Amino acid sequence: MTKTIAIVNQKGGVGKTTTALNMGYALSKKGKRVLLIDFDPQSSLTVCFGFDNTDQIETSIATLMANAIEEKDLPDPDKFIINASENLDFIGCNLELSAIEVSLVNAISREQILKSILAEIKRIREYDYIIIDCSPSLGMLTINALSACDSVIIPVTPQFLSAKGLELLLKNIIRVKKFINPNIKVDGILLTMYSDRTKLSKEVESLITEAYGSQIKIYNTKIPTSVKVGEANMNSKAVLEFDPKHKVSDAYRNFANEVC
Repeated sequence: MTKTIAIVNQKGGVGKTTTALNMGYALSKKGKRVLLIDFDPQSSLTVCFGFDNTDQIETSIATLMANAIEEKDLPDPDKFIINASENLDFIGCNLELSAIEVSLVNAISREQILKSILAEIKRIREYDYIIIDCSPSLGMLTINALSACDSVIIPVTPQFLSAKGLELLLKNIIRVKKFINPNIKVDGILLTMYSDRTKLSKEVESLITEAYGSQIKIYNTKIPTSVKVGEANMNSKAVLEFDPKHKVSDAYRNFANEVC
């Protein structure tokens, strides 16, 4: 049975794409069949897979969304599902997704468009995990992701404003659970760009634990801050592939063990 996970935070720069990529890679190395979906018009995940010019992707997630809105059949899966490595596939994205978000305003069942696409994908391909890398907003695209997923993982950096934004995000998840997707749950909060040597990291961790720890799981794994992440992205690789023995790689492997 496929588990669909949305990586969500309306704040940018908290490590959503890095988490989606390395979590997916780590799970695939554990023998799990994984599909990553870039659902952010900025297309950072797609760039991480080596597509510097995202316009070269003829059939992106935007294409699938447009087809679903117009009630057309999906293209052949070989046209939009790209194999990245053993057990790891992805669906790319480009700027066209921004226009799709505008189109969703007048679409029938607008919150359920992505859900209908994933239902069809799961019918034709078998995956253990589908991971959605969401945009840094609480707009209609993110609502679609929340409507389509089984659970949410929230990356948070150890900064006060990042932690403060959790309240608004959780309120939106509660609304989606009440009105659209009653089965959604928050799997946990993942601390990213963490530094044991800074007082701020420890203080924000304590703040998050005190505010949410009794209701939401806070993962034991903390993803350390490192320039190695940027280097891996520049080389179109997950950190685990770029430098398997690095501390960030170890952290994401541990995180994958917590997830499954």
